[in-house]
Amino acid sequence: MKKLAILVLLMMLAFLAACGGNDSSQDKDEGNSDDAGNNDQRTVTIEDARGEQTIEGTPENIVALEWSYAENLLALGVQPAGVADLDGFHQWVNIDKEFDESVADVGTRQEPNLEAIKRQDPDLIIAVKFRHEQYLDQLKEIAPVVMFAPYGDEAIQDHYQNMIGEMKKLAKIVDKKDEAEQAIENLNAYIDEQKQRVADAGLEGETFLATQAFSGQNTPTIRMFTDNSMVGKVMKKLGFDNAYSTEEPEVYGYSEVTIEALQNFQDQEDLQFLYIVQEDDNIFETDYKGNPAWENLSFVENGNTHRMPGDTWTFGGVLSNKVLAKQLVDAMVKE
Repeated sequence: MKKLAILVLLMMLAFLAACGGNDSSQDKDEGNSDDAGNNDQRTVTIEDARGEQTIEGTPENIVALEWSYAENLLALGVQPAGVADLDGFHQWVNIDKEFDESVADVGTRQEPNLEAIKRQDPDLIIAVKFRHEQYLDQLKEIAPVVMFAPYGDEAIQDHYQNMIGEMKKLAKIVDKKDEAEQAIENLNAYIDEQKQRVADAGLEGETFLATQAFSGQNTPTIRMFTDNSMVGKVMKKLGFDNAYSTEEPEVYGYSEVTIEALQNFQDQEDLQFLYIVQEDDNIFETDYKGNPAWENLSFVENGNTHRMPGDTWTFGGVLSNKVLAKQLVDAMVKE
């Protein structure tokens, strides 16, 4: 009996020790899990002009050196810390969202002010390759940099779709995917509303030329927007066909031509001609008024010329493209 009692006692002690060990082990595992959760910093990986970039955390103080990205941040509900050429933005980018007073000007888009950028203590800088590649090393000393290539070989195939793709990447970086989807959905719905106006006016399926005209070094110049441009893509979504095409995509979405190029469209009597000019630089009223090369064009004689506001912005983001769609339709549809 004595041996049996000792054996039972030893088994009970072993059982209690095992239970105590299990409790200790469980507490340790849970502690590691909690620690892991606290140290699990959010990271996202995107593809930019330099390749694969990993961004740690969710950036809050963002400096945008190109207007379209500053605009898309606003569309996502994010106020940037700094924007290049704020005055120019306010002059050209006519959208219904505004920057807070705290948003700082950080130089021009061509020559960013590095000291002004540094003063914003950014945790992310958004740049573009064609303007800012020369400043990349200096910018990286201030903060992580995402550098987009809106005029790269792939991007220029479809400027509109590239803008949408960059918007989604930006949303991924700032953890605003739902807001991005909503903004894109709103844009599509708005374009559909404008397309209905076109259909109601009996203009769906019409051919068009969309242009921007100005004097450069005292020489009249006409930009003809191509199919890969923002204008060309929005017009297509509205139900129009572009009469102007090129064998290869134009890098900036337009060709610069003279009045003689319009002679190629003389026989298209129903052609709709849209043009953007400044109040003080309307070459069609100054340089070409009374000129048979302009006056005798069939779409001029038929009254199918449609002037658009001088501040029409053709290189913007999701909010600008809503404005652009309305301006295009407003110019043609008289209600």
